[in-house]
Amino acid sequence: METPIFENRIDLTDLKNSADQLKAEIGKVIVGQEKMVDFMLIAILAKGHVLLEGVPGIAKTLAAKLIAKTIDTGFSRIQFTPDLMPSDIVGTTIFNIKNSEFEFKPGPVFSNIILIDEINRAPAKTQSALFEIMEEQQVTVDGKTYMMQDPFVVFATQNPIEQEGTYKLPEAQLDRFLFKIEIGYPSIDEEILIIGKHHQNPHLTGLENIGKILSPKQIEQYQKIVKLIHIEDNLIRYIAEIVNKTRNNNSLFLGASPRASLAILNGSKAMAALQGRDFVKPEDIKEMVHPVLNHRIILTPEKEMEGVSTKKVIDQLIDSIEIPR
Repeated sequence: METPIFENRIDLTDLKNSADQLKAEIGKVIVGQEKMVDFMLIAILAKGHVLLEGVPGIAKTLAAKLIAKTIDTGFSRIQFTPDLMPSDIVGTTIFNIKNSEFEFKPGPVFSNIILIDEINRAPAKTQSALFEIMEEQQVTVDGKTYMMQDPFVVFATQNPIEQEGTYKLPEAQLDRFLFKIEIGYPSIDEEILIIGKHHQNPHLTGLENIGKILSPKQIEQYQKIVKLIHIEDNLIRYIAEIVNKTRNNNSLFLGASPRASLAILNGSKAMAALQGRDFVKPEDIKEMVHPVLNHRIILTPEKEMEGVSTKKVIDQLIDSIEIPR
């Protein structure tokens, strides 16, 4: 029996080709970590933010810098430290002696792609400055609101091991990240390739030969296309059932909000588009569940003491719901 061939109702050729070119450019420098790069691209297409969690030295910061390099738009890097103040991020109003007027001087967050290194090193007062920016894409200073320019995406990194001098991110802030991507070490074969590349070009930083692939106008166009990706009603129900299960689970103290449902929906659409499909499959949804939920749910103290992982609870949750076909 021949496999049926589905014809796309939406032309995704340009989007897929651009994404493939972008990944090829990043692949010139980063060995492996394909899933991390895919999820970062999905976040851009879905107009979301990403929290990258992993030990130092596994290309979290480099990946964000490379993606910014391939997009012809603004890039800003902010190193979070315990003494960082909100005004250091959003900007401040200063008095201009020449015209005897107060003027707003924008901070580094006024860019398109923002890389926040070690986000959990700044205290709550500074973290709170990100709430409005990440959710509403605007900043309010001295009663005046300033809008961010599209595209706008925040990539933040944190080290899960080192706890000294760090602050736990508030749940409300974590909920504003579309994904939390947990990044592991490279395989032995990938590490051999990394060492070999560095041996052949020890003086290259990796950014010299990276070309511009996307313009802001293209990204805006692709984001509009992603919204048009088709999803069946039974798959929408599937997403709702997954998220609802987190709120009625004996292993969980805190379940996920409706923002998680929307994150799974938008992420699934963007994943389908990256693969050249104009419709969502159940597999797309399952692929989104872990990075969307792993930072939004909290285990009960009993389960934490038993050593149960969030991943295990999410796996059990997915297995308990029948996959629609």
